[in-house]
Amino acid sequence: MTKLRINPDSDALLVIDIQNDFCPGGALAVPNGDQVVTPANCMIEAFQTVVLSQDWHPAGHHSFASSHQGKDPFEVVTTAYGDQVLWPDHCIQGRRGAEFHPDLNTSAASLIIRKGCRSEADSYSAFFENDQKTTTGLSGYLREKSISRIFLLGLASEFCVAFSALDGLKEGFEVFVFEDAICALGGDSYEIMLKKQLETGVQFIETNKIEV
Repeated sequence: MTKLRINPDSDALLVIDIQNDFCPGGALAVPNGDQVVTPANCMIEAFQTVVLSQDWHPAGHHSFASSHQGKDPFEVVTTAYGDQVLWPDHCIQGRRGAEFHPDLNTSAASLIIRKGCRSEADSYSAFFENDQKTTTGLSGYLREKSISRIFLLGLASEFCVAFSALDGLKEGFEVFVFEDAICALGGDSYEIMLKKQLETGVQFIETNKIEV
């Protein structure tokens, strides 16, 4: 594949949820999740506009299994906005698990989007809460900066990365995912979400295929 040149004026990098709780030893660890840190840092250096997303839940969040009597993590419940997977308590505001991985280069970020901040609604996507109505403000920020293409990496492939990629398409951006800088929780959801992304126009590329 011919290398893809990054345009600093119209391209943005979205670094999705590279946080302690999603890395080995964390409350909701993605297998080998810390392996995305090195390629993420390389890509952060290549882009002028870098946005970090950060899961930022209040204690007792509605998406936590501990908030539902008799329910276990990874069960599914019905909410006002549809089905919701119940998670172990994770990325709680102000706690170490919610912090970015200590080796991630956060100093180059032009914006940090905190999501899942409201107790009653989860937010996989960096663009919208799971009700698909409540915006994080990311689209407006990118448009103000005349961004037309977004490149994503981070955790986890089939949830926050995939939902952000699909919403990026809906918002009118050309979307690329760095396939060697994402990791999945695993299970059927990975194949389902990969198929959905490919069918809707998300493009997958390796980090060594870009040119600054």
